Amino acid sequence: MTLVVLAVDDEPPALDELAYLLNADDRVTHVHRAGDATEALRVLRDTEVDAVFLDIRMPGLDGMELARILRRFAHPPAIVFVTAYDDGAVDAFDLGVTDYVRKPVRAERLGESLRRVAGLRAAPAPAPGRTDEPTIPVELAGTTRMLPRSSVRWVEAQGDYARLHTADASHLVRVSLATLAERWADAGFVRIHRSYLVQLRLIAELRLTQSGYVVAVDGTELPVSRRHTRELKDKLIRAAKHDWTR
Repeated sequence: MTLVVLAVDDEPPALDELAYLLNADDRVTHVHRAGDATEALRVLRDTEVDAVFLDIRMPGLDGMELARILRRFAHPPAIVFVTAYDDGAVDAFDLGVTDYVRKPVRAERLGESLRRVAGLRAAPAPAPGRTDEPTIPVELAGTTRMLPRSSVRWVEAQGDYARLHTADASHLVRVSLATLAERWADAGFVRIHRSYLVQLRLIAELRLTQSGYVVAVDGTELPVSRRHTRELKDKLIRAAKHDWTR
């Protein structure tokens, strides 16, 4: 599949390099360029593109704000953030971006993003009422990957960061546990402690020990604080009743 893309960056050298790397990929037939979000919107007013490769920190309308506008398009392009910073990862997750590429950009990493874009464009449209799986950017062996939220089993606070635990790995992301607790509540994640957030459906047991209540998730025991015990018990009972009556 061939792609028409738009590269957006307020720094001319970075824009030149990004456009050069995009043009060098055989899947790309044309690269439009914009030096800021306003210029990007002018391009998009007259031209349909498959993807926008977008810097986040720009003067005026920044990349996050532009991405929010693009998500409201009737036929939104895929969005790939290209940035030197990692503090936009959770906002990127909320926007459902296709990829999150760290600067300096490597041709191989950009090629992976283009493969994702091409795969999305070639895939059939989702059925009515169905949404694509939310993902969050994480660092893995020096490369930013998009981790499906459904693979996260529990989350551990580490200062201003949070560690996402999956069945076979863990990933540190720059976001507070309180922020994830608020944003992921609708996905079934519950706060059990000031330092822990757990996917409710994965709690195997709630057990009283000499030091207080603990829950078991994938064989790991996590403490439940006194202030969260009653609420957790109520949620487990409601979830069990729902399963019985289905």
